Amino acid sequence: MVGYLFKLDTFLDISFVVDILPLFYNALVLTLKISLYGVIGAIFVGFVSSIVIYYNVKPLTWAVNIYIEISRNTPLIIQLFFLYFGLSYWIEIPSFWCAVIGVIFLGGSYMSESFRLGLQSVKKVQIESALSLGFSNFQIFRYIIFPQSIPLSTPSICANILFLIKETSIVGIIALEDLMSVTKEVIGNYGQTNEALFLLICSYLIVLLPLSLLFSYIESIYRKNI
Repeated sequence: MVGYLFKLDTFLDISFVVDILPLFYNALVLTLKISLYGVIGAIFVGFVSSIVIYYNVKPLTWAVNIYIEISRNTPLIIQLFFLYFGLSYWIEIPSFWCAVIGVIFLGGSYMSESFRLGLQSVKKVQIESALSLGFSNFQIFRYIIFPQSIPLSTPSICANILFLIKETSIVGIIALEDLMSVTKEVIGNYGQTNEALFLLICSYLIVLLPLSLLFSYIESIYRKNI
């Protein structure tokens, strides 16, 4: 055990790692806030968009389809540039909220597809049976479509959440002190590449590994109950 600690000490400057921990802690908190707000917003936007498409709400369906195509076919970095620099001529949005809106804009389209696949997987014969029993459209959605579609959408939604958290690694381009930005700053100012990359990897693992294990457990339960 002592030998491993000695090797680690030769690879990393432990005292320097301790000194820069507050920087990475603050960056991790910022990343978590952006991810939390962004994921919640993306789920909401995705759910509403999937409902519009599923029920073919004529005035809105074309707009939702255009949004999905633009969102899925443009990288997040372009969306962030547009929000932070492009819109600054008309309205100034704080960089934090630009990042949140960017994650919502990107994630909403992916969440929409996840929800839509779940909604479309519900067999039409069940809907027709409910109509024959006098159920209203709202009752059919509440008691038949929604309860069955959510479990079917869950694995895809979980994968999208992990994807969006990892996508936040580029928000530093709009003057945010996120994990990637702090890592570049430490390497540029101090030249301590190993220490910075070590804390960067550990920071993302602290967030993503427990979530990945949790989502894998949820997916295993889902597969057993199919």
